[in-house]
Amino acid sequence: MPTRFLTALPVYNEVKHAGEVLDRVLQFSPEVLVVDDGSTDGTTELLAARGDIIHVRHEKNQGYGAALRTAFEYSLNHHYDVLVTIDCDGQHEPQRIPEFVAAADQAQIVSGSRYLQIFDDQSVPPADRRRINMQITAELNQRLGLNLTDAFCGFKAYRCQALAALDIAETGYAMPLEVWVQAARAGLSILELPVPLIYLDEERSFGGALDDAARRLKYYHEVLDRAAGRPDMRPPHVREQLCRGTRG
Repeated sequence: MPTRFLTALPVYNEVKHAGEVLDRVLQFSPEVLVVDDGSTDGTTELLAARGDIIHVRHEKNQGYGAALRTAFEYSLNHHYDVLVTIDCDGQHEPQRIPEFVAAADQAQIVSGSRYLQIFDDQSVPPADRRRINMQITAELNQRLGLNLTDAFCGFKAYRCQALAALDIAETGYAMPLEVWVQAARAGLSILELPVPLIYLDEERSFGGALDDAARRLKYYHEVLDRAAGRPDMRPPHVREQLCRGTRG
């Protein structure tokens, strides 16, 4: 029986990119959900005029994590097998969606990694983003016993049954950290797939105080600490192996 999957895009003020990105996504995904997180730049009207997508709107901007939480809920309520998440800013390649769906046969969470493989002509990330990503990824691996190479890539596929194990409260950009903590706690299987590192020429903003690297790192630590609830969230068998010196 074919896998029934949904591709979801969280969107906030992406009127310049949404039309082109959605046209490409629809070439590789028959069902597409767009969660419009309170856009004010004309994105809402653009989405409402389309008859080929599912459009859910937050009346007020709630945050990246809140938009993905809505996508999680929709996929569970409508009984999909797999949920793919992809950003709507042109930094992900929709042609890779089938690869992510197929990989969901092997793992409960399939996560893109921009650092697992070097592609020809890939972008050079802003230095502070690369540094913070590497630091937080290393801390997640140490605390949770994971082997991630990219903690923040938004290109993912989830087996929808596994989404039932997640209870996401974080509404902002640090939401993936909560996902990783809860996935480790639930013992969900994780697979990374390489994706190209693509940064657009235009300036992209986290918004407000998070554009400051030090504040952004502090915010990530606060969310990680709150999600973990204690210093070491590694599964018991991993903690035992570490105590015996069988893993580095």
